[in-house]
Amino acid sequence: MSLELHNMVLKSGDTLKIKGKIPDDANRFAVNMGTDKDHIGLHFNPRFDDDTDGNVIVCNSLCEDCWDSEQRECEFPFNKGEQVKIFVTFKGDSFEIKLPNGHVMEFPNRLSLDKISYVSVHGDFKMVSFKLS
Repeated sequence: MSLELHNMVLKSGDTLKIKGKIPDDANRFAVNMGTDKDHIGLHFNPRFDDDTDGNVIVCNSLCEDCWDSEQRECEFPFNKGEQVKIFVTFKGDSFEIKLPNGHVMEFPNRLSLDKISYVSVHGDFKMVSFKLS
């Protein structure tokens, strides 16, 4: 499943709330936030099958065709077959991601974006709801 939203206005202090179900055969999914598909301030990518770390959350940023260095988070509260809620707050200088178990991780706003106008969700994730607040 894939969802792509353009021309949004997500500014500092705003939170994106995503609720969905992870299929029983999931490998990975991603939530991307930026200005367009070539300028991603946050690439949030839970992986059930990472070659290096097994279950891991990989965060990164993309500027045109260049990925930056990965930030890997071993806290992994995702289970296949379960429904989850993920909250991403754009804090201006960083992204704060609240995971389903309440653990909070931070990822820097490496592209110095002042607003988010593009969001995509793709991979092994069945969206139930999507809300901005």
